[in-house]
Amino acid sequence: MGRMMLLVEGSDDSNAVFHLLRRYGLPIAERRRSFPGRLTIEDGNGIERILESLPLRIQTMIGEEPQPRLGLVLDADSYPDWRWHALCDRLLRAGYQTTPSVPVADGTLLIEDGKPIIGIWMMPDNQLPGALEEFAQLLIPPNDHLWPRAIQAVQEIPLEDRRFGDNEMKAKMHTWLAWQAEPGKPIGQAITKHYLDPNAAVAQKFVAWVRRLFPMPVVE
Repeated sequence: MGRMMLLVEGSDDSNAVFHLLRRYGLPIAERRRSFPGRLTIEDGNGIERILESLPLRIQTMIGEEPQPRLGLVLDADSYPDWRWHALCDRLLRAGYQTTPSVPVADGTLLIEDGKPIIGIWMMPDNQLPGALEEFAQLLIPPNDHLWPRAIQAVQEIPLEDRRFGDNEMKAKMHTWLAWQAEPGKPIGQAITKHYLDPNAAVAQKFVAWVRRLFPMPVVE
């Protein structure tokens, strides 16, 4: 197996993906280190830097044997169509000709001769707008009684007092996390603690996409 790298937007994404994949027994390299046969998760320091550096990053991987694999986990945010087309433009510059016009619901894979295999997951689920917090929301157990209260608590804050600006879902999610048995755990550790359900449908779909992109044995 060649080089395996999963590139995410930020440290919160890296932490969440690390804990989710480890929960499923996938072999993950230590932070900031590469190890043969293990998946490296890298913080791309924001969407702008990821898009700017992507063509050169791909160029440096061309010619590697065995064929390298690069996964991209990006936020759809409020304008998923714009985000997708911006990514497709960078991939076209790198020589990819088979990028679909919209994200594949189960996660996109691009397999072209002579190039790294590329996988793309648009948070939260390749269809909805949003980011990591919207993904985490889909992992909240459906019978949870605190989530509606967290939503209500945030929505009742007067507009003039909303210091979180447009980050309403992030405010709701971290309010909910503050009410767990160990308050204030980040999303990744909340998965490990099972406050968030790692067996939720979208989590299973995400892990299945990772396994298609990076065929690896499970580590017991």
